Amino acid sequence: MKAELSIIIVSYNTRDSLLACLQSVADQDYQGKIETVVIDNASRDGSADAVARAFPSVKLIRSDTNLGFGNANNRALDQASGRYIVLLNPDALLAPDVIRKAVLAMDADTRVGMAGARLIGTNGEWQPSARMFPSLINEMLVLTGLSGRYPNSRWLGRVDRSWADPLQAADVDWVTGAFGIIRRGLIDQLGFFDPRYFLYYEEVDFCRHIRQQGWRICYWPELVVTHLGGESAKTVTHVEFNSNGSQIDLWRMYSQLLYYRKWHGALAAWSVKAWEQLWHAIRVAKNQRSAPAKAAASKAIIQKWRQAWQDTQGGQQSPPQPW
Repeated sequence: MKAELSIIIVSYNTRDSLLACLQSVADQDYQGKIETVVIDNASRDGSADAVARAFPSVKLIRSDTNLGFGNANNRALDQASGRYIVLLNPDALLAPDVIRKAVLAMDADTRVGMAGARLIGTNGEWQPSARMFPSLINEMLVLTGLSGRYPNSRWLGRVDRSWADPLQAADVDWVTGAFGIIRRGLIDQLGFFDPRYFLYYEEVDFCRHIRQQGWRICYWPELVVTHLGGESAKTVTHVEFNSNGSQIDLWRMYSQLLYYRKWHGALAAWSVKAWEQLWHAIRVAKNQRSAPAKAAASKAIIQKWRQAWQDTQGGQQSPPQPW
């Protein structure tokens, strides 16, 4: 019997949060058949063995290498039979009625290709989950801090839609892979994630394809998901993190260049690099004497952009994976 819905979870060193996530799936009040596929990206913390012991009905795929987010989902899709596919992060916890509400809403509007949930933190705080597509203007708003300083401005806070009422449903540009429900037929039509992205920008790229084909992407606040955020990235030890502690700068730059070159061309890819380098050059000049540590951090960002540009040949190719 085919599943009504397949949940795909990509795990990398997230054993404890993954087990809690799977329990939240098991606790769903949905009456249809749910299958869960976990693909373990060569975790070192015993995640795969823990899943096999605690949730024997889960379809477990053990990868010998870290495939990244998009490629792992692509591989897991082969094991998924549901007419809906749910992307779920291992550090996300579903409210008991999320799957039931998501399926009902998708059934009710066949124009919706993908939909996302209202993400909240462990204390109930709102997290951005429905966003605008990246653009050079949006990059500037984030980098200069204007988006964070004026979150209630419809123009300045537009990147994360921080101006919007989080309790109001909306059509949006893209939703995050922390939770997303997608029609399987749409994936079969468009393909899934671009394999060149190892981490970051996979969902943005995929959502652009969906919107390009005239499908709607929706934010549905009645779907409530508690999201820790960045748990897998925090276990990576061979590269440096940014100040938020959850995003790896060089990998972000790789994917950023790939995305801009693909969707906006060579000039846009060069411009996004040059703009951030210029911003950090200004910070170096400002902080050289008064805050040498900040100046050094900005110099490192400038150098990483040079490396990212060289490694991707200006956004034309993905460096050998895993990054």
